[in-house]
Amino acid sequence: MAGESFHCSLCGRRVKIQSRSDMPVLDPNTGFGICKSCIKNIYHFIEEDEMHSSRSNKKNFNYQLGELLAKNKPHVIKEYLDEFIIMQERAKKILSVAAYNHYKRMKYDLDNRGGDEEIDKSNVIIMGPTGCGKTAMLSHLSKLLDIPFAVTDASSLTEAGFVGADVEVAVRNLYYAAGRNIEKTEHGIIYLDEFDKIARKSGANNSITADPGHEGVQQGLLKMLEGSIVEFTERGQRKHPEAPTIKVDTKNILFIVGGAFVGIEKIIEKRVRKGDSNIGFGSEIPSKEDTDAKFNELIHQVRPEDLMKYGIIPEIIGRLPVICTLETLDEDALLRILTEPKNAPVKQYEKLLAMDNVKLEFEEAALREVAKMAIERKTGARSLKGIIEDVMLDVMFEIPKVTEPRRVVITEACIKGEESPQIFPLEENLSA
Repeated sequence: MAGESFHCSLCGRRVKIQSRSDMPVLDPNTGFGICKSCIKNIYHFIEEDEMHSSRSNKKNFNYQLGELLAKNKPHVIKEYLDEFIIMQERAKKILSVAAYNHYKRMKYDLDNRGGDEEIDKSNVIIMGPTGCGKTAMLSHLSKLLDIPFAVTDASSLTEAGFVGADVEVAVRNLYYAAGRNIEKTEHGIIYLDEFDKIARKSGANNSITADPGHEGVQQGLLKMLEGSIVEFTERGQRKHPEAPTIKVDTKNILFIVGGAFVGIEKIIEKRVRKGDSNIGFGSEIPSKEDTDAKFNELIHQVRPEDLMKYGIIPEIIGRLPVICTLETLDEDALLRILTEPKNAPVKQYEKLLAMDNVKLEFEEAALREVAKMAIERKTGARSLKGIIEDVMLDVMFEIPKVTEPRRVVITEACIKGEESPQIFPLEENLSA
């Protein structure tokens, strides 16, 4: 084609083809062609637009960060959490400060781009028994801050080469929680639940069962926790060299890892007592209340060396500088959880039945029995709604059959399964 010429459809010039680089982008069917000069100009315009858009987004995000920090001081965050979470005062303070400082760090980085000084990221490790409010607290925190939040089960993660999920799946879950928006993903919160299940076998949490690369999983999480570019494929796509990937920078993602860490109180007690023990034929058998009080006292004294003995590698602990501990919930605390928070289970059922013109009443003895059953199941607050659901099933099935106002009373015997809930006529109309 050397020596030939063509007409550029954009600039209108007749361009002579002198070398291979002058070859046009040409559609043989329509005769539409673009010269090299126009292609360069288009590319230049795209680059400028992307740079302008990037600067604009950074300015916009910096402004949003300023607003977020102004509205959500630590005391404000804690007051919000108080509306939904009973007890756990120390944990709520720790999380409030950790979240506030994390977003202050991001604002500092944006305000001091190019500076030599950086503020290190303060990821959090949260510890507490099953059903004490770990996930609920973090879920409400993310709602207040209006940022993406994703929970990933750390026990499902495996080292490369084993059957299971790669560590990158945690970031992918956040990506989908953020509506597939990369910028929102890069400023969200990832909660790795059941983190204690990936403690290495050489620690106190050892097991004779197969260890599918648990220490390797911890090693794989290191760079992600500190801040690195994580690549992952879309859901449903197999991971192979030619598969298109999504890249997310984890530098500004707040990582919170949590678990029950069953047995860690024994490691703490051994360190605190330095080998002294209170066991033997003459020792008293502690009650359930004494055991819980002892656990609550010990768990707040946890140190990094206790986590290392449990089986968490030192490098991971160094990237989790904030340790947040939660207490065991006793019967009185569970009773309060049933009725006091904004989203308390009893309030939820009262609203549901009010829509069918029914007033629901729980006797205090009934609620206390629910709390006792939750303690017996060793599931904490997690099982409260399930216990009530079992009792309410038949009532909720029968209630919609008629529309007149009624009153339903739940007694202790109902919770124990000894009698059915009592239904009485009610003169007032709840739906009015």
